[in-house]
Amino acid sequence: MSVSASTGPDQSLRIAYLTYRGKPHVGGQGVYTRHLTSALADLGHHVEVFSGQPYPVLDPRVPLVQLPSLDTFNDHYPGRFPAYWEIKTRYDVLELAQFSTGTFPEPLAFSYRALRALRPRAGQFDLVHDNQCLGYGILAIEKRIPTIATLHHPITKDRQLEMAHAPNWRKRRSVARWYSFVRMQGRVASRLPRIVVVSESSISDIHTDMGVSLDRMRLVPVGVDPALFRPRPDIARRPGRLITTASADVALKGLAFLLEALAKLRTERDVTLTVIGTPKAGTTMDLLRSLGLGTAVEFVSGVPDERIVELYAEAELAVVPSLYEGFSLPAIEAMATGTAVVATDGGALPEVTGRDGETVLQCRAADADALAATIARGLDGAELRTRVGAAGRARVLDRWTWRRCAELTVEQYHEVLAMPANIDKSRRNGRPVHGAAR
Repeated sequence: MSVSASTGPDQSLRIAYLTYRGKPHVGGQGVYTRHLTSALADLGHHVEVFSGQPYPVLDPRVPLVQLPSLDTFNDHYPGRFPAYWEIKTRYDVLELAQFSTGTFPEPLAFSYRALRALRPRAGQFDLVHDNQCLGYGILAIEKRIPTIATLHHPITKDRQLEMAHAPNWRKRRSVARWYSFVRMQGRVASRLPRIVVVSESSISDIHTDMGVSLDRMRLVPVGVDPALFRPRPDIARRPGRLITTASADVALKGLAFLLEALAKLRTERDVTLTVIGTPKAGTTMDLLRSLGLGTAVEFVSGVPDERIVELYAEAELAVVPSLYEGFSLPAIEAMATGTAVVATDGGALPEVTGRDGETVLQCRAADADALAATIARGLDGAELRTRVGAAGRARVLDRWTWRRCAELTVEQYHEVLAMPANIDKSRRNGRPVHGAAR
């Protein structure tokens, strides 16, 4: 049986793409969704996105099917309790029941909403691509339509770090309940025929932490749009300006260590920080006040990519302080702009950013002193910043574009469609048989 990744007219695919949340401008889910689906459309495929809130911003060629959740974790009122009149379907009841027990409810409820939406449309799609929902409903979808999933990194790492930073046993118990959905994700991922993973580091960790067999996983790195994320020599860099992205204000992103490093640096120099993201009302804001950083840190959210590129151009250094990353889109976006990057050695970051002093300035994760020293090294070396920034952009252009990501993803689509069980599903659904010798 031969596999073809041809994108000619006879190989054009109809793809149902699922994302339980698609925050438009920050975070791997929304950014990955927007750019991958656009690149798939460039290759001639028809992609339809099914999403819960927050809804992604999509290419005009990519239609969006909204599958509204109770939206209990929106940016304005995170953790709100839904009103009784909002409970309209059995899936709302399921979501509310999980929420009431302290479990993150969105993946499971979304998977069943997606199943309801796709059940009558099985004959309209060749394949379903799940973006890290991995709720039990995905297994029911896979019985009807060939299905593949992307798993960016094992959420077990988020759970481990949140548990380690919990101040007492009550908080640790609460964190454990919140992350109980991770067990479901491991079970679902282990039963799907193919899991797309974005780094070698994540493959190893998913295998170890979630029990997914290595033969089910394939490496497909994510990408960046080099025409958008590009150097802006027309914008002057501001002395002492740092920039970082915190797609979620959680321990895993290492923002607390960066704030501590910033406070150390400000005892001897004028340094400011722009954070692309929204802070937690409690932990991060309390830390800002205790460190006396109120006027030195600016949070920016909900801005388009063009503004993010401008913010990179204004900064002398971009910082990725993460304790763990499965890949790190912010790292390669910053590198693509020609801004020198300071990054830790957490998770896949060394795999992504390259060698210290060549394409990145690297330091140990979870070490505010090491982070402060590395930032100071970058701020004190104008020639070093220029050289590392240029080499970082060259590394990104050589390895990571969204078109290449889409091409490799399509190869995985065809491999999955060529599996005998999926050939049978396609025939039952009245769909063309793709990817197999006919």
